[in-house]
Amino acid sequence: MQNQVDEVFVGKVRLLSIDGERSGIVKAPAAGPVMLTPTGLEGDEQADLRHHGGVDKALHHYPVEHYAVLAAEWPQCRAAVGAGFLGENISTHGLDEHLLCIGDVLRIGNARVQVSQTRSPCWKIDLRLKVDGASRFVEAAGITGWYYRVLQPGTIAAGDTIELLERPNPWLTLANYWDAVTAHRPDVDLLDRIAAAPGLAADKATRWRERAAWLRAQAS
Repeated sequence: MQNQVDEVFVGKVRLLSIDGERSGIVKAPAAGPVMLTPTGLEGDEQADLRHHGGVDKALHHYPVEHYAVLAAEWPQCRAAVGAGFLGENISTHGLDEHLLCIGDVLRIGNARVQVSQTRSPCWKIDLRLKVDGASRFVEAAGITGWYYRVLQPGTIAAGDTIELLERPNPWLTLANYWDAVTAHRPDVDLLDRIAAAPGLAADKATRWRERAAWLRAQAS
């Protein structure tokens, strides 16, 4: 599998609403190569470090095709939405949650990264789109995007090749993962298998393992 980076985005924390909410979701295209470190791109910032950023959320990837889904749902947003609008660091065509798996190791530019988890949509998507319930729609549609951890720092830039190097969990596409963990009645054995998947973010592995144990206890 090979693909290509269309654009790389970085941004500083800024005021997002008149209520004083601050966010790094507003980003701009990088003018050239950007250094990717274990905690993210140089020059990129996050306001809420509890829920954004960190080694398991160092780089956010969002397929540009998802914006057509949002524009179809809310035509009033059509002129505004497009690559970079929801705070992603990387935008691509032709690569989505059905084609990548948890734990995939990729080379992007001269950096090496690993798919660690899906993005969990939050209220900032509602603010950015100016639509109540937008985050719930993104969640239900499974158009969340995903995060990478950095295995080998390096520079990335628009036009760089994205190359798949390793796939330890071919059964666990991001789409399959999302369907499983958001199911109303999740498969307990599948949750355990997901929790043990190599490359999954440690906090997510703990969460799904504990949820499986709780569900088993309730059923006994």
